[in-house]
Amino acid sequence: MQWKNITSADQVSEIKEQQGYSLIFKHSTRCSVSLMAKRRFEMDWSAIPENTALYFLDLISYRDISAQIADTFQVQHESPQILVVKNGDCILDASHSDISAEEVAEVINGN
Repeated sequence: MQWKNITSADQVSEIKEQQGYSLIFKHSTRCSVSLMAKRRFEMDWSAIPENTALYFLDLISYRDISAQIADTFQVQHESPQILVVKNGDCILDASHSDISAEEVAEVINGN
C-alpha cells in the first residue's frame, strides 16, 4: 500500500465524490507525536483492505487544505488525525493515540 499525497483542493473534492472507502491521514511534520502515530499506523496498515484509497496530507505545507478537509467532512481539525470516508461521508475520525489501523479495518470490514 502507498500514500497518495494531497497537494490541491481539487483532490479533497474528488475524495468527497468517490465511491467506496478512502482514508485521509493528516500529519504535522513538526510534531513527534504525529510522527509516532504515523509510524504505528504504517506498521499495522496491512490490516486495511487493499482497495482502500490512502491519502496523506502534510498539514504544515498545506494548512488551507487541512481546513478544507475539516469543513468538507464536518470534523474538528486535529493533528495527527485520520478520517475514514465512505461514499463521501466521514464515518470515523480519530486523533493522537486513538489512531489505529486495526480500528480502521474493523470499521471498513463492518460496513
